[in-house]
Amino acid sequence: MKAIVQDRYGPPDVLELKDVDEPQIKQDEVLVRVQATALNAADWHLMRGDPRIARLDLGLRKPKHTILGCDVAGRVEAVGENVTKLQPGDEVFGSPFGRGFGAFAELCALASEDLLERKPANLTFEQAATVPLAALTAVQGLRDHGRVEPEHKVLIVGASGGVGTFAVQIAKSFGAEVTGVCSTRNVDMVRSLGADHVIDYTREDFAQAGERYDIVFQCAGIRSPSGFRPVLEPKGTLVPISGESDGHWVGPVGRLIQGRLLSPFVSQRIPTFTVKPNNEDLRFLRELIEAGKLAPVIDRTYSLGEVPEAIRYLEDAHARGKIAIRV
Repeated sequence: MKAIVQDRYGPPDVLELKDVDEPQIKQDEVLVRVQATALNAADWHLMRGDPRIARLDLGLRKPKHTILGCDVAGRVEAVGENVTKLQPGDEVFGSPFGRGFGAFAELCALASEDLLERKPANLTFEQAATVPLAALTAVQGLRDHGRVEPEHKVLIVGASGGVGTFAVQIAKSFGAEVTGVCSTRNVDMVRSLGADHVIDYTREDFAQAGERYDIVFQCAGIRSPSGFRPVLEPKGTLVPISGESDGHWVGPVGRLIQGRLLSPFVSQRIPTFTVKPNNEDLRFLRELIEAGKLAPVIDRTYSLGEVPEAIRYLEDAHARGKIAIRV
């Protein structure tokens, strides 16, 4: 089969389209013929081995996982003998966590059927592939860790990005009053997703606007956890999931560590979490999508062989929503 493979850390040039052996599945696993996948910030972090501290898990000198790709949409090719909910031919979407990623390929093995759900009927494979990791991050961050409730005031920093575009819509589906932060060119798009208010960060500093929020969901930016405290209600919650950083050793992980160290000493909550793909949350997302309450935003679509070019675009530009890969 064809796959995008890397055997060393580095820039997109380390990624090559090669012929590799098809994955063999075990009794609990599912093999999916990939129709589409999508890019995530995790892909270029894994490609470069940044932050360096992550190499303790990913491989010190070279990557343990040679085929990247955290999102998948396609048709079930084969199932292990313990798989009961899926059968060959089913159209599915999900995240191949637990077996070393692998979605940048014609076939992808997933460690469990719990990592998959039936594809939303009203989405193409390309659209469905952009949903799993980003939308799961948004729903678990807002619902489980932010504890969003109706009429909560929610600030989403990085509202035009891959996670942010889903977060705006998901927060609205929970009945929140949503303010999105983005650049000038994305103001209308973020508003079209349902945001009640939009702040153009090139013209206004949201921290100086005098507003306080029940939840701040940080998907971008360089502001430290302590820098968000003035815009949080006294019992508010900051959910930091990402953001830019020049540090190669710790990177944005440093901000998460700062939040964890600060949290016990302040009245506001600063939870940190790792997204956990699962069938229940994928089904929740499918139902939102089929009800017309959630839709992916796709900036560009590339072919499998163009993954290096796609990652360059992801690194160099502020993508609007997601980047899809057609396989």
